[in-house]
Amino acid sequence: MRVIVLGSGVIGVASAYYLAEAGHEVVVVDRQEGPALETSFANAGEVSPGYSAPWAAPGIPLKALKWLFMRHRPLFIWPRPDPGLIRWGLSMLRNCTAARYERNKGRMVPLAEYSRDRLRELRIARGIEYDERSLGTLQLFRSEKMLAGTAKDVAILDKFGVAYELLDVDGCIRGEPALAHVREKIAGGLRLPGDETGDCFKFTNALAAVCRQQGVEFRNGTRIDALLTDAGKVTGVATDKGTITGDAYVVALGSYSPLLLRRIGIDLPVYPVKGYSLTIPITDPAGAPESTVMDETHKVAMTRLGDRIRVGGMAELDGYSSKLRPSRRATLEHVVTDLYPRGGDVAKASFWCGLRPMTPDGPPVIGRERYDNLWLNTGHGTLGWTMACGSGRVIADLISGRAPEAPVEELSLARYRMAA
Repeated sequence: MRVIVLGSGVIGVASAYYLAEAGHEVVVVDRQEGPALETSFANAGEVSPGYSAPWAAPGIPLKALKWLFMRHRPLFIWPRPDPGLIRWGLSMLRNCTAARYERNKGRMVPLAEYSRDRLRELRIARGIEYDERSLGTLQLFRSEKMLAGTAKDVAILDKFGVAYELLDVDGCIRGEPALAHVREKIAGGLRLPGDETGDCFKFTNALAAVCRQQGVEFRNGTRIDALLTDAGKVTGVATDKGTITGDAYVVALGSYSPLLLRRIGIDLPVYPVKGYSLTIPITDPAGAPESTVMDETHKVAMTRLGDRIRVGGMAELDGYSSKLRPSRRATLEHVVTDLYPRGGDVAKASFWCGLRPMTPDGPPVIGRERYDNLWLNTGHGTLGWTMACGSGRVIADLISGRAPEAPVEELSLARYRMAA
């Protein structure tokens, strides 16, 4: 079967790899000149099954109001007459109940765990290196109240058998020795030892090279204009370089997926949520993170990637704007220098932003939709790197007529119609 994959971020490239492994002829199409040049380029570097949770959670509306008044706040909303944002926001609010949070996290964790395991297999089988480390994630709490609030997450981790450790201050420092210099700022932490770290850009490009060896064709630098349909099927992809045809089509365009799908009558509830990152050269290895440390106060992650510290986080609702705002850089610099003052040279950091494709309930959208040969693999939000290999394997299984090993029955777009 000839499969056309739209998008060469980590989700699209992982989809292409597993489709090729299953024996399909694969063509990847993307407007960028190479793989992983948008949201996959400089994300926080976390492969975090244990941290897979919906943003829509009990108490989030009240927290969001408080965040808006923080100097270094994790959330920014730019007022704009945007019906899509309003619908997405109202849907997210409806998911901020305990029952829906548990259901949605229950849909996310198994896929994330499955994906991490597929990543490990792939890494060994293909010898791919991407500054990976397998030292876990430390959620860092600055107050006893925040530490006590982990009970609901711990209950779900228990339910799905995800390993974790609740740590006091000394326990946090044993895993992250550089925190000894700021121990008075720490109340405790939740360590997720099964989590990993790595450079998503390096991984995606290394995997794309493997794909090319398998015969996958990459048509980068090609603008996707529309999907062509007839008689209940997609018949081709209209691009600025002509029409590309295949037997099946996978939409893995992240935040841009709804713009393409809307033209053929598919309403995909994905909204772009901008995140920012700094990439800082390490000057004192002993003063840098060992793995990923997530500052829960500011929702900022600090990850060691080889000889660099990647600092990523924040959520900015500003449509499809890619504007780099100096105030967001100031927040990232504040968090990393507050916890790791000796680790890196912030003055030499590179500053970046990307648009995360967020669903209002949290889980991605994976499955066939409306047209017999159209498949969606999108809406992974902040967890595209975490869920990439699992999602790619699942979509390849579905297209090949195999039963996926991960539970994906409730990840299709149909879940929104059922909830309406």
